Amino acid sequence: MATATVTPSDLTITPRDREFGRDGATPRWWHGGNPYATAMYNALSATFPDGEAFFVRSVRAFAKDCPEALKKDIKAFTTQEAIHSREHDAFNKRASESGYDMGPLYDRVRERIALLQDKPQVASLAATMVLEHYTAILAQEILANPKHFEGAEEATAMLWKWHAAEEIEHKGVAYDTWMHATRDWSRFKRWSVKAKVMLYVTSHFFPDRFKGALYLLEQDGITGWKAKWGLIKYGLVSPGMFRKILGAWLEFFLPKFHPWNEDDRELIAAYEDAEGHKYMRNGKKVRAAA
Repeated sequence: MATATVTPSDLTITPRDREFGRDGATPRWWHGGNPYATAMYNALSATFPDGEAFFVRSVRAFAKDCPEALKKDIKAFTTQEAIHSREHDAFNKRASESGYDMGPLYDRVRERIALLQDKPQVASLAATMVLEHYTAILAQEILANPKHFEGAEEATAMLWKWHAAEEIEHKGVAYDTWMHATRDWSRFKRWSVKAKVMLYVTSHFFPDRFKGALYLLEQDGITGWKAKWGLIKYGLVSPGMFRKILGAWLEFFLPKFHPWNEDDRELIAAYEDAEGHKYMRNGKKVRAAA
């Protein structure tokens, strides 16, 4: 089977070395004093240190046999993901310092990753491809709608916007690696496997994050239906992040889907123009894999 990609030929994946929030404590309710917004993003952040290390391992396992252009993109992808892991690990430690017990959230992520330990490597790649679609569509919504971080503490908001810009930039890497790794599969087999993996991951991803956010809210004394409705309202009503990404989630199931069917690099350019100069580490950009 052919492995042609629609990834833009002029795309450059540039790791941006940033540090956020190192000069002071992060407020406990850093998201404009909103405990529900804070809990939702804290629960998401808890997935990144181990999750993105898993992504790197999964993609790197297939890099040796890839075309040179894709090898280059994988190298830049792994550098970006390594820096993301570092910055979210630092943020998560600040969340712990503000009084939250984050341990059970980390444990849940590790349990999910461990389920793939004895599976073929292509299973980890498939899970990575699916989760990279999640990060890409979340990233697009974050950069397209300023309301998502309205009123948030600046350094933390900048962390999420920087992360979003790079997730958009490398959104095709895991998918292109998957397409190359499964190049001998039939088109139907590819579609069937990726659809099943997406449905399986989705059935766990949102319940796990919801339970994690509820656990964090419980530590603030917010429990029961008050906690559940607060999260549902924030996630589905206003600003409604998870409602707004539903259409992009469904596009994954289209037979000719590719992450770069929508070229949204204008969001990266807008980020660079407005905020890309902030929080640079040692005034430099990293351009090679660690």
